[in-house]
Amino acid sequence: MPRKPESRLALVRRARRINRELAEMYPDAHCELDFTTPLELLVATILSAQCTDKRVNMVTPTLFARYPSAADYAAADREEMEKIIQSTGFFRAKTNSLLKLGQELCDHHGGEVPRTMQELVKLPGVGRKTANVVLGNAFDVPGLTVDTHFSRLVKRFGWTTETDPVKIEYAIGELIPRADWTILSHRLIWHGRRMCHARRPACGVCPLARLCPSYGEGPTDEKTARKLVRSGPFS
Repeated sequence: MPRKPESRLALVRRARRINRELAEMYPDAHCELDFTTPLELLVATILSAQCTDKRVNMVTPTLFARYPSAADYAAADREEMEKIIQSTGFFRAKTNSLLKLGQELCDHHGGEVPRTMQELVKLPGVGRKTANVVLGNAFDVPGLTVDTHFSRLVKRFGWTTETDPVKIEYAIGELIPRADWTILSHRLIWHGRRMCHARRPACGVCPLARLCPSYGEGPTDEKTARKLVRSGPFS
């Protein structure tokens, strides 16, 4: 029997209920990239493209010690930096972005990471996703981090049918209070990494099953589903 169309009010209520339940499931949800300064977070997020957070966290202690400031990135030796970050993949392109980033920060921002979306997205290697990570986690400016996990889950939850990351960001922003944007991003990413996998979501043990229109995409048998649940660190 076809599912009845969901009203806008019902969608908002269900989305916020899922957010509350995710909060109970993942009370410790946080950014899984290691950093101590806005610059370190910005660099780590750039390195995380097509790479696991675990791998980035293995590389960044050496990188951050070698290049503690924007000026250090601007003056870095290309070959030396490439060797340090090689294991993160696409290391030549990433090195190019980091060298240009350091120079841009020194030339136009006094060596400091800017605090606005408009300024951040003008930096080399920085798009809206990276900017929202930095704004939300370094500066406490609410932002939605629309990565592959986020996109997959909001589609499964029936929160939006949009596929463009920017359109997804705006659509979800209309459902969830702004103050929750950053922590919602972490909760969705944690759930996507731990339970709601791309290929075989652990539907049979998911506490959100009764609220999810995609229940059944993965195994619904509890024993089978429980074997799919993972723990960190993650990609």
